[in-house]
Amino acid sequence: MLAYLFVVLAVAFRFIPHPWGFTPIPASLLFFGAKGPRRMLWLPLALMMVCDIVLTKYVYGLHMSWDQWVTWAWYAGILWLGTQLKNNQKPVRIVVASLTTSVSFFVISNLAVWAANNLYPHTLAGLMMSYTIGLPHFQRTVSGDLLFTSLMFATPFALHWLAGAFEKDSDHIAAA
Repeated sequence: MLAYLFVVLAVAFRFIPHPWGFTPIPASLLFFGAKGPRRMLWLPLALMMVCDIVLTKYVYGLHMSWDQWVTWAWYAGILWLGTQLKNNQKPVRIVVASLTTSVSFFVISNLAVWAANNLYPHTLAGLMMSYTIGLPHFQRTVSGDLLFTSLMFATPFALHWLAGAFEKDSDHIAAA
């Protein structure tokens, strides 16, 4: 159930003001891949796609372009990466997966924006400019991805610990 909740929260988060690049989207997709049912992997992807369309067309008033498909493929890749954590959720693997989401999004999204738009010259210098301008966003992305991934993957353990603590308290009360 948490996997669904985190995806819904990530979608909702996109509609409230937040620092650019600091979102729970990659963390929620990793978590869903790791904890959600495999047959439902299409659901977070569909929700993110609908969210992107609504934000792009109706909130920002922009036109959709082919580079959005690159982002959607990235979403699918992050869901797949999460499935690789399903049977081995050691902290190091989770941190590496989180950093992989940050780096891959930075590299792929800046390349797609450079290729799909006329914001930068279509030269090597233009591509490097795209990456250079994206660096401040990358710093926030890494911070957000690590924070949200840590919180999401720690939540089941925290809930389990709390349930045990309440169970012990109720045992003491019942014994009294």
